[in-house]
Amino acid sequence: MKITAIRTVIVNAFIRNWVFVKVETDQPGLWGWGEATLEWKTRAVTGCIEDLAPFLVGQDPLRIDHLVNRMSRFSFWNLGAIGMSAASGIEMALWDIKGKSLGVPVWQLLGGRVRDNVRVYTHPLRGDLKRLVPSSDISAVCDDIQATVEMGYNAVKVGLVPYTGYDAPLKDVRHVAKLAEAIRERVGDDVDIMTDFHGRPESLAAAKAYIDVIAPINPMFIEEPLQPGNAQAMAELGRRVDCPLATGERLFEAAQFSELAELGAVTFAQPDLAHCMGFSGGRKIAAITQARGIGVCPHNPMGPVASAVALQFDAATTNFVIQEECVGVVPWFEDICATYPIKLTNGAWDIPDAPGSGIEIDEREAAKHPFKPEHILAMDAILEDGTIANW
Repeated sequence: MKITAIRTVIVNAFIRNWVFVKVETDQPGLWGWGEATLEWKTRAVTGCIEDLAPFLVGQDPLRIDHLVNRMSRFSFWNLGAIGMSAASGIEMALWDIKGKSLGVPVWQLLGGRVRDNVRVYTHPLRGDLKRLVPSSDISAVCDDIQATVEMGYNAVKVGLVPYTGYDAPLKDVRHVAKLAEAIRERVGDDVDIMTDFHGRPESLAAAKAYIDVIAPINPMFIEEPLQPGNAQAMAELGRRVDCPLATGERLFEAAQFSELAELGAVTFAQPDLAHCMGFSGGRKIAAITQARGIGVCPHNPMGPVASAVALQFDAATTNFVIQEECVGVVPWFEDICATYPIKLTNGAWDIPDAPGSGIEIDEREAAKHPFKPEHILAMDAILEDGTIANW
């Protein structure tokens, strides 16, 4: 069997262009799907996929580790965020091909499933950003979270912390405290709440000020309380607060997660399979973190292929804890799929038995949502004095 072509299918989904990767083979009807979505870098990622294709066309798609080495080592330069995303989408598609060729789901190739379902969390209203209410309206935020729970979820992630800098203004800290308390009171103790800081605080002191007032509601974790890449600072913050910390969506290399694990910097690691070399990178990260007693909560606010891939990974990963999903970001999330393996039951995904990753994209439906410039939310991240903040 040989790879004959690598194509991309771009689907605009409001704040992201989903980058689906289709790896085709010389076996009639046998191809694989992956996802290489990277916020606001669509053309760079698709161009990089074109650059990587000559390393793979003509090769045996079943030699996955070998092909990962061809993409990473023949590239000479470190792949970085763009290159790793491009390679990840291709890598996912190779596993899909392998599973289909052998007639088994990918989770079977990863050693077999270690659980009966995959717990998930979502965002308010499943991530429907067009209906997003301002955090200043505490009652409306609570209404949206309650509505989300009523959709069948028992874990919700919400943004509590405003754009900030090196200090945490007292009025902002007090508002966050009121908002956190109101959310917990509304949903009770049976619903897990987590919050994403998006690395907004520029200092440990600012991060700690917000964490200290959120801690009383016992969040499942605080995500990215500091900008990624400084494991020492994350470890120091962890020693100063009484709250589980998580990070990893903007880390790409296993070595970066190894540093976090060695320092005991986090309770949960959040690799994104669309950026960390797919299943291959995700398995390394899971092994490293499991050895240090760290759980894995994969990041994934992207499209249906990334979700299907995450489901396969989660089913076979021992230290998996909970999976992010964002299926309400557009109302036609499932419509572009010819087959869609994800079914939510009591706050968890059922584990499918279909070969490969179990997903097929309907390219005619996908073509109804062609590439266009995304709505870039990060451009709103400006402080009162005009300083550009972290989104």
